[in-house]
Amino acid sequence: MAMDAERRQAELIEQFSAQAAALSSAPQLAALVLEATSHPALFAFSELLTLPALSKLTGTQYASSLDLLRLFAYGTLKDYKSNSSALPALLPDQARKLKQLSVLTLAESTKVLPYDQLMQELDVSNVRELEDFLINECMYSGIVRGKLDQLRRCFEVQFAAGRDLTPDQLTNMIETLSDWLGTSDNLLHHIQEKIKWADTTSELNKKHQKEFEDRVEEAKKSVKLNNVSRQTMTYGGMTTFSLNLEE
Repeated sequence: MAMDAERRQAELIEQFSAQAAALSSAPQLAALVLEATSHPALFAFSELLTLPALSKLTGTQYASSLDLLRLFAYGTLKDYKSNSSALPALLPDQARKLKQLSVLTLAESTKVLPYDQLMQELDVSNVRELEDFLINECMYSGIVRGKLDQLRRCFEVQFAAGRDLTPDQLTNMIETLSDWLGTSDNLLHHIQEKIKWADTTSELNKKHQKEFEDRVEEAKKSVKLNNVSRQTMTYGGMTTFSLNLEE
């Protein structure tokens, strides 16, 4: 199901990207932003922000639409409320979407979300409304899975879809991955050196074992020859003789 959701996201992004490329006027592009941020199945917006066509909104009376798109990519309902005077008014579908995105943001930092925190962040007045939202708009849509704990008054998150990474988060992730890669390279080199040492030790052990076995065989042969040299044979009173093969 996760793969289906990702595929659907990619299809929608491609669809809106193609539409944006075909538009030229700021009003049309602003309307496209409205459509994208209202779409019930789209939860990723950072790729749309990079579209050259949308840069045409900059410096126009519709520039706030670009700011709103950026908020949907990285922000929350709380962020919108703190700057609502500089942004377009939200339609009901956009408000619902921003609440869903806010739940995803909260789930990134902790897997146990208290009802009181959720009601404050989502601007919800009571528990019944909150639980209905979590069930109908979050769990049924597939963006989160979890358990509603009415006794402890919290939502236990088992899975949450990821949000767009901010530029700072992306930079930190790249640095973390680079550090991990460097550590992995060092570890691999260390392992290879250990394998090389083990191989060398094994060859030396085989050589010593072979030398030891050769000495044992030589010793056995020496003992046998010594025994033969001491044996004498007498036939009918004739003088005995000894066979000395030690040389």
